[in-house]
Amino acid sequence: MESIIIRTPVTESEIRIGEAWENVSGKLPSSGVVLITDDNLKKIYGSRFPDFPVLSIRPGEESKSLETAGRLSAEIMDLGIDRSGFILAIGGGVVSDLAGFIASIYMRGIRCGYVSSSLLSQVDASTGGKNGVNLGGVKNILGVIRQPEFVICDPRMLLSLSEDEYLSGMAELIKTAIIGDTELFGILEEQYAEIKSRNVDLLELLVTRAVRFKARVVTEDEDEKGLRRILNFGHTFGHAFEAGLAIKHGFAVASGMVLASAFSVEKGFCSEEDNFRIISLLKKFGFQLKQAVTPGMMEKLILHDKKKAGSDIFFVFNKGIGDATFMKIPVGELSHFYSRQNI
Repeated sequence: MESIIIRTPVTESEIRIGEAWENVSGKLPSSGVVLITDDNLKKIYGSRFPDFPVLSIRPGEESKSLETAGRLSAEIMDLGIDRSGFILAIGGGVVSDLAGFIASIYMRGIRCGYVSSSLLSQVDASTGGKNGVNLGGVKNILGVIRQPEFVICDPRMLLSLSEDEYLSGMAELIKTAIIGDTELFGILEEQYAEIKSRNVDLLELLVTRAVRFKARVVTEDEDEKGLRRILNFGHTFGHAFEAGLAIKHGFAVASGMVLASAFSVEKGFCSEEDNFRIISLLKKFGFQLKQAVTPGMMEKLILHDKKKAGSDIFFVFNKGIGDATFMKIPVGELSHFYSRQNI
């Protein structure tokens, strides 16, 4: 078990990797707690939940809405939860994003913590304090940055994931390796068969490396004014695919990383050799590398991206494997690059 601390000027958040999720009971207040989960997680683990009221949502990105946040907030209010209350999220990225958002705005903010049940959430969504909901098909356009008090990442929970959910998280793990951990990339290349078969000890190592890297980035740049932007590698095109094609986040990001790496080669940041290794690794895990929306739709979706600044956008390039940079480029240039791809 490993404990990783994210310290910011005003908060401290502990991510515990390898701890049994049931131990969360010892981290909660004796009263004033409400649990937020989804229907699937409630069926699998609900009998072992701490003995507090449970609010459950439908699984899936469509639940990450202001409507759902308002409904849950009204239910929390009806339960008598006040400013001393505590929200515990048990679930993946949708649950933690939504619960963290509600905890940030309910009575101007109450305490919260997460049990992270998906690979996507363990390696990315639950770490770093980003909380939010979608609006009009635009992902995470409404949100705040607020750190949970703790996150528990129990790799045993990953055994209950569907194959699609597991692979969706794997894309974010590969992203972390590309932008900041050469050794992690090598482990993914060499031990992909054991990873695909969900070796729990190996998964604990992989999640630990991913969280350790993200914690360093978030500690340096909590508000995404600089270094934290590199965590969006593959996400500019990826979010467009996710919104335009209604596919899972990780599958969209995998295709977005293929385009981002190709653009990095074109710009002279990444070698053809490293680009080939990236494509080969994504193929090993069975990702469909090409997704397609029309160039016009791509530009429209990018113009709604929250990383946009006027007619420009902050775009992340990989400098080979294990390093990344970002720069502001015109949206038109990005659209022109996309239109030239054989998609």
